[in-house]
Amino acid sequence: MTEKSWLRVLISFSGNLKSASSPADPNPKWVGLLVIAFVLAATGVVAHAQPTKKIQRIGVLSGGSPSTDAAHHDAFLQGLRELGYVVDKNILIEYRYAEGRRDRFAEFAAELVRLKVDVIVAAGATGILEAKKATHTIPIVMTNVSDPVALGFVSSLAKPGGNTTGLSTQAPELSGKRLELLKEVFPNVSRVAVLWQPGGPGSALRAKQTEATAPTLGMKVQLIEVRGPADFNDAFSAMKKERADALIPLRSPLIGNQVSRIIELAAKNRLPAMYDEREFAEAGGLMFYGTDHVDLFHRAATFVDKILKGAKPADLPVEQPTKFRFVINLKTAKELGLTIPPNVLARADRVIK
Repeated sequence: MTEKSWLRVLISFSGNLKSASSPADPNPKWVGLLVIAFVLAATGVVAHAQPTKKIQRIGVLSGGSPSTDAAHHDAFLQGLRELGYVVDKNILIEYRYAEGRRDRFAEFAAELVRLKVDVIVAAGATGILEAKKATHTIPIVMTNVSDPVALGFVSSLAKPGGNTTGLSTQAPELSGKRLELLKEVFPNVSRVAVLWQPGGPGSALRAKQTEATAPTLGMKVQLIEVRGPADFNDAFSAMKKERADALIPLRSPLIGNQVSRIIELAAKNRLPAMYDEREFAEAGGLMFYGTDHVDLFHRAATFVDKILKGAKPADLPVEQPTKFRFVINLKTAKELGLTIPPNVLARADRVIK
């Protein structure tokens, strides 16, 4: 019964009570008390009938830490706010940070499933893989993944199928472009050290793609593995021993958690570096070319919104980036005594001075 219906009943009931009252007692107290009791009971029913709006719970599975992933998650929150979501009002967000350790993804994915989140946002191939192992029913929005079809996360970009959709970085296709830019800026580069973390499906795919592209540009790739924080000094020693001319670190949970250290070691060994995350160039790395991961997280909010409103991941096509960024840190170039050709500087989306 609606609130207006209850009001009509009350008015009718009050009138009936007045008609039934004794002429000797035209205003009996019990009539008023009974009306008040009836009003309280009716309003209680009306209040009880109003449905409580559910607070949606979002799980975020990240390979980094609160500090390294701050820009990504700020962009995600901004995207949600633009769509009308407010933390603690109509959404709750459960963050889980692997902090560079791949072995923590499975544990955190299982934990988010136990919390019965409404959707999981998973960043990077390992995070997506473990989320998919943990649940076949909770929707998963992926981001920062190179080739979701090749990695088996979705059936196709147009029709993902299953419980997973999201955004692709197109990283395999960009591997050749990064090598091309290195060669254009530094024509004498012939040997490139590729720093990578084995064990993840995305890293292996990008390492293979980079290695396959190098010979077409007259370059040779030297794959250097890091499996933990203690491996970086030895990795750079190996680069020096093999006389690497340049460096390309491939994004992974471990490498993404060691930004400052990698930039410092590259500068110490005077290695010009091309990075696949914008944050490296902004923190002092020489160059970045690729997809803007901050923008991907902002766009991930759109997928979450659609899913929370009832859309099925299987029916939401995977998005591919349409914009690629080229950032040059000219300050770092000068510190290393390197010259960036004017025609290359002119093509940069941003030059840090």
